[in-house]
Amino acid sequence: MAIAPPSLRPPPKFLFPKCSYFSHELPFRPSPSLYFSSQPFRFTVRANSAVAVEPRSQDLRTQQNQTVETELVSCPVCYEPLIRKGPPGLNLDAIYRSGFKCKKCNKSYSSKDVYLDLTVTAGLRSYTEVKPVRTELFWSPLVSFLYERGWRQNFNRSGFPGADEEFRMAQEYFKPAEGGTLVDVSCGSGLFSRKFSKSGTYSSVIALDFSENMLRQCNGTDQYFIGICSNIALVRADVSRLPFSSSSIDAVHAGAALHCWPSPSNAFAEISCILRSGGVFVGSTFLRYTSSTPWIIRPFRERVMQSYNFLTEEEMEELCTNSGLTNYSKKVQQSFIMFSARKP
Repeated sequence: MAIAPPSLRPPPKFLFPKCSYFSHELPFRPSPSLYFSSQPFRFTVRANSAVAVEPRSQDLRTQQNQTVETELVSCPVCYEPLIRKGPPGLNLDAIYRSGFKCKKCNKSYSSKDVYLDLTVTAGLRSYTEVKPVRTELFWSPLVSFLYERGWRQNFNRSGFPGADEEFRMAQEYFKPAEGGTLVDVSCGSGLFSRKFSKSGTYSSVIALDFSENMLRQCNGTDQYFIGICSNIALVRADVSRLPFSSSSIDAVHAGAALHCWPSPSNAFAEISCILRSGGVFVGSTFLRYTSSTPWIIRPFRERVMQSYNFLTEEEMEELCTNSGLTNYSKKVQQSFIMFSARKP
């Protein structure tokens, strides 16, 4: 879900190399190894993570078989890593008691209710935007409440195998990212975010959505678990302006979500940018039609589904490839597709 197109301002050529994995029209996202603060929003970078920038201080030296702590969340306006003031930790309580500030544009971010608001419009009181119907739908408190109470189960009619099987399939794809940081974009009510967290497979899980009501529902559905869990955080953000440092995330999941994104191409580029080398992107969605759909029915399906960005199998693979992702694979069942791709 998006609220604004990315800035067209190019990076300073004398400071930073050009990134070959995403469009030059996207704003430059500084590498996390360029900055360090005394109280960063911490996560672990593996020794083989591809951050090809010379550190500025001895504290950030990376040697073989050694890990470093560095900043994770970034300002959605200028993508500078945020300075954190408050207790460390990636959980509801620690984030609630912390404040975040961008040292470049001086914009501050803080928790709102149960989530950390990292959108461009964070802090604005009287600003509204007209959103697409598919985006507005998930702002409804009723839809948020019903999502895990019958709404999501109806996806089975289109070939979705059910939440438990989808989770198992995703875990197979995510094996190379075990022990790392996973971002569940457009997480909705947190159905899969909680499963990823409870699995103990990842050091941290970030449940991310643009809908405030969905994030509240994410906490309300299993408030006890999220309240005591030390490895899950709720973040409000725009999938077209993901507030993370480049090459900082090990895994990104998008379950039954990308057909609701105003611009899947922008979102794919953002996901590719934040993934570290070897990072995995797994997504599932509805297909506009499949290779087995009769030609006479395809125009009808395109007209019926024009309110959403339902893609074809070929378009899905092309988006991944065009965003710099490789090792594309897929599983298709009726109108359901789950795909996986990796950052080289």
